[in-house]
Amino acid sequence: MDRSLVPLTAVSAVGSGVVGGVFFAFSVFVMTALSRRPKPQGIAAMQEVNRAAPTPWFMAALFGTALTCLALAVASLADGMDDAAAWYRVAGSALYLVAVVLTIVYHVPRNDALDAVDPGAAGAPADWDRYVSAWTAWNHVRTVACIAAAALFTIAQRVA
Repeated sequence: MDRSLVPLTAVSAVGSGVVGGVFFAFSVFVMTALSRRPKPQGIAAMQEVNRAAPTPWFMAALFGTALTCLALAVASLADGMDDAAAWYRVAGSALYLVAVVLTIVYHVPRNDALDAVDPGAAGAPADWDRYVSAWTAWNHVRTVACIAAAALFTIAQRVA
């Protein structure tokens, strides 16, 4: 393995793990807790979470890791994929990027739609039930993708 890829792989592993950990928290307890609240309270709380989430730190972790994954995949492919580590790096990068694309094309639009819901409106409870169920199911996918990416990057470091 090109030694210059070692730090890039390490940064990608840590970033994937951090972002995967955030998604993991939502999958295993945040959404469960919010769904146990009275529906108007759950909606209002999730609306606040969605407004608070795009901090510079989280955006740097989410999109900074996407950039390192892109660079890592391109460098690995350009290097000829002649070692096992390259395959792990490309697979890890692809998984992480799937999670980011899922965030952009699925989660963000649903979060924006939820933001427009009046928690006290008559249809809000049904909107909330649909949101929690579908949002959480797809969040499981991005959680697994990020954690698997972190594992693949770690394996790449070991086999290099």
